[in-house]
Amino acid sequence: MTLLARLKLAAASLRHRRGPVLLTLITLTLSLTLVLGVQYLRSEVKQSFVSTLSGTDLIVGARSGPMNLLLYSVFHIGNPTNNIRWSSYQHVAEQPAVDWVVPMTLGDAHQGYRVIATNRDFFERFRYGNRHSLELASGRAFDDLYEVVLGADVARNLDYEPGDELAIAHGGGSTSFVNHDDKPFRVSGILAPTGTPLDRTLQISLEAFEAIHLGWQSGVPAPGRQVSAEQARERDLTPDSITAMLVGVNRPIMTLRLQRELNNYRGEPLTAILPGATLSELWRLMGSFERALMVITALVLFTSLAGLAAVLLTIQGSRNREMAILRSVGASPATVALLFVSEALLLVALAALLALGLWFGGLALLAPWLSELWGVHIALRPPQALELGLLGGAMGLALLVSLLPAWAAYRRSLSEGLTPRE
Repeated sequence: MTLLARLKLAAASLRHRRGPVLLTLITLTLSLTLVLGVQYLRSEVKQSFVSTLSGTDLIVGARSGPMNLLLYSVFHIGNPTNNIRWSSYQHVAEQPAVDWVVPMTLGDAHQGYRVIATNRDFFERFRYGNRHSLELASGRAFDDLYEVVLGADVARNLDYEPGDELAIAHGGGSTSFVNHDDKPFRVSGILAPTGTPLDRTLQISLEAFEAIHLGWQSGVPAPGRQVSAEQARERDLTPDSITAMLVGVNRPIMTLRLQRELNNYRGEPLTAILPGATLSELWRLMGSFERALMVITALVLFTSLAGLAAVLLTIQGSRNREMAILRSVGASPATVALLFVSEALLLVALAALLALGLWFGGLALLAPWLSELWGVHIALRPPQALELGLLGGAMGLALLVSLLPAWAAYRRSLSEGLTPRE
């Protein structure tokens, strides 16, 4: 019997037993989809983490844990424990080993999107991915006091264009009951997509952040102390404090020494972290959960393959007459055994194709949700060698699983010949 004929016979046999076969197919498809999804998300989330920030040697903030500093300053998750004085920023900027410093102040938002108060150096010094610099898709960086630059996701989701006006809300949450609507901002530019959490932020100047908080006390406007937008222009808007700063050094060899000096700074408690090392540590912490998820996924896959073996064995027990007919038309015991192997491989191959379809469909639905909720950008791409290897491995395991019912069919067809046992 030729290979094509054997495959046609296996397909016809599966169609004849479509009830249990369909249930097994659904289980296998979901298992393979889960395997592919876990592997895909693992690689893409890792890439998203690694490419969030590059070219920055140190991140400096108030005394806190390295993870917390990284999360609120780079990923804009959580809140800072405290601010650092402006004099500390000036001290860092004056260090001989420092090439550049970019200050950042956090604390406000617009419709749930974080606002970063900084200076124009931010657009020149910030790097992501393989040291890619920021680019403006339209407009320009802020120049006037009440101008704002939008991240790509903010502009797209809220349908803003250069020249539009918006009001910033007090506080970093998605809901705020106090707005700075007496000092509206005009959109001066929109950043090109970066695939990082920066796409979900707005950037204003440090002076603008000070201006919108003039006359405020304990997080609310003080009665009778309101300052108009034009009056704010006449004030000294030098900040008293900032949230964090990105630091670049002249020579990489000086990085660890500068980090040690800043962590021991006597002016106030500071924390200086190496972004790359902290990102790696954060990924290692997530790796434990990732490995546990992979183990669970593997168990689900093995359970599905065990179900496949059980279905094939059950079907094999009720196919004695069919096996006898095949022997009567000249099928050898090996051909009968290979029929079971062909059925298993066809079933897993069909499940793999369906899993790829569910995988792409699920990613198309999941990617916007991850971007909107967590700022993690998942790009649709063809399956890589590892994903295809996982599918090939599943087919190999299915081949091994099918050998048990195939061997049973081989032995029975040898012993029974044309006389099936009822």
